[in-house]
Amino acid sequence: MDSTVEKLPPNVLLFPFPAHSHIHFLLNLAELLCHGGLHVTFLVDDQTHRHLLNDTAIRSRFDRYSGFRFQNLRDGLPVPDSPGSLDKTMEFGYSFLEVAKPRFKDVLISSSDWQKAEDSDHVAGKSSIACIIADSMMASFAVDAADEVGIPIMCYHNACPSDLWAVLCVPKLIEAGEIPFQGDDLDVPIANVPGLEGLLRRRDLSSFLRARDLSDKNTQFIINGASQARRARMILNTFEELEGPALDQIRSQEESIEAFEESKSAVSTSTNGGDTEAARQGNLF
Repeated sequence: MDSTVEKLPPNVLLFPFPAHSHIHFLLNLAELLCHGGLHVTFLVDDQTHRHLLNDTAIRSRFDRYSGFRFQNLRDGLPVPDSPGSLDKTMEFGYSFLEVAKPRFKDVLISSSDWQKAEDSDHVAGKSSIACIIADSMMASFAVDAADEVGIPIMCYHNACPSDLWAVLCVPKLIEAGEIPFQGDDLDVPIANVPGLEGLLRRRDLSSFLRARDLSDKNTQFIINGASQARRARMILNTFEELEGPALDQIRSQEESIEAFEESKSAVSTSTNGGDTEAARQGNLF
């Protein structure tokens, strides 16, 4: 093996679901990983790739990190109408997942020989993928692909641990008759999410769990995604002091979890004063 390649830092592939907050979270994590000396490849859909490079200050934010690179998973999908709406975001996400399933594994296999894309920065001698951090909403195929190729994978859950724990408790909630809701009172306490008794009300549950029909496509997608993500190590969007009870409950079933504080203060501290576009402006990208 080439001695130059052997000396390169490990390359972490980040793979977000194509939605606003999901991309924001992983960009912050990408910056922390880069600051720690790792190489990072940020794999996104075509639409996000174009938006980040053409409409944001993302280049100036990551120019300081020679090991950072954007890579688009070419999907050929049309730009959605009203991209900010939940329904349109989920609709586009489903379409992207169908396209991404057969292509994601190919990306992993060919990672040692990526070609320079016309509209992205390429680092000569980029090392092959050593680890994957994928959105839990991609877990249905990303975990299988990583296992088949033999690359370690972690899944991150974008919402708070209390939300994740409630999703994992859905069988208990259904058995107890707490969901789907009977009546319209959203202040009714939720009693069957262990550790959070007396804290959760109906209105505190994810909008997907407040659906009148639990066979709803979006609801089933979120429930199945959380279940699939349990097959890998998990990264949660929080910190211990904020959601200790929920973290304790999840750890009682899932030992392999890590809490990650994705606040701007965490990013700015790690980057020696926070001289980044994101830290100064607080924008998504």
